[in-house]
Amino acid sequence: MKNSPSQLIIAGFGGQGILFAGKLLAQSAMIENRHVTWFPSYGAEIRGGTANCTVIISDEMIGSPVVSSPDSLLIMNQASMYRFETKLKPDGLLVMNTSLVKKPAARPDIKVIGIDATDIAKKLGNAQVANLVMLGALIGRTGIISPKTVIRVLKQITPGHRKNIIPLNESAFKKGFKEIAG
Repeated sequence: MKNSPSQLIIAGFGGQGILFAGKLLAQSAMIENRHVTWFPSYGAEIRGGTANCTVIISDEMIGSPVVSSPDSLLIMNQASMYRFETKLKPDGLLVMNTSLVKKPAARPDIKVIGIDATDIAKKLGNAQVANLVMLGALIGRTGIISPKTVIRVLKQITPGHRKNIIPLNESAFKKGFKEIAG
């Protein structure tokens, strides 16, 4: 997927690490000298409210951070599935958290990857790392950026009070990557 612009929407509810996953992806692409936009959007009550962000990664200048028809969706919950599935480009990639998205994709013209991200995260010890499982799966399928870069940036951008969770986040990312990449 590298060498062409990639437009992605990551969506779920507040507290699922949606914005962090988008920021991690964007920062990682920047480290790899790509052009990037990261555009967060969330409800007033963050935890439990809606949250999504758009990330555009390109080898050329990006004209606008607005994404109306993304190439890929990373969907963490059913409400986000309802809201964004119809926006995905034909032949686009939908990566969905099948632990929380129970109704399958309704479109035959898209590629779908289902991963039990929340269940995998719980088995690793903390449901809150499901976002990293999902991001690992996305990168495992698309190859949009290097997994090594993501691990490096994860260590850099994790806030000080959350540094203790870095090994768990790293394990979650690697597990999602391995589930998809084989």
